[in-house]
Amino acid sequence: MERPSELVVPAEPVWVRSAVLVPAFVLVSLVAGSLPSFSLSANLLVLCTGGLLFWLGVSTPMQRPRPLPRLPAAAVWWIVPFGLLTVVEAVTFLLGSTEANPTLSRLADPVLERYLARSALFFGWTTAFWGLVKR
Repeated sequence: MERPSELVVPAEPVWVRSAVLVPAFVLVSLVAGSLPSFSLSANLLVLCTGGLLFWLGVSTPMQRPRPLPRLPAAAVWWIVPFGLLTVVEAVTFLLGSTEANPTLSRLADPVLERYLARSALFFGWTTAFWGLVKR
């Protein structure tokens, strides 16, 4: 049996390329930023966007990216504050968010009232979610 001299890697679908995804994510983010927080339309947009990205990631076989390098020891200093903020958010949520002890989400509400901030955060969410789906 003769081995081929070259390995052929199938090309990724057109919709996986950044030239297609980034404008699509920007468009969806601009629409999401115009919707009121926690409205039915905003929740449906989040569910549809997340569901579509999940379906695209699961249904289409993509080549696996190379494994990430080991996390450096200095990264712990970034993980510790993130973990602490997560614990604080969970505890204040369980105890009930009040004016005296607000959750971090409640503190972010004044920032998220602005269209540009809401759109930028939604763009970050879709981009991060797509990165997770591709892995």
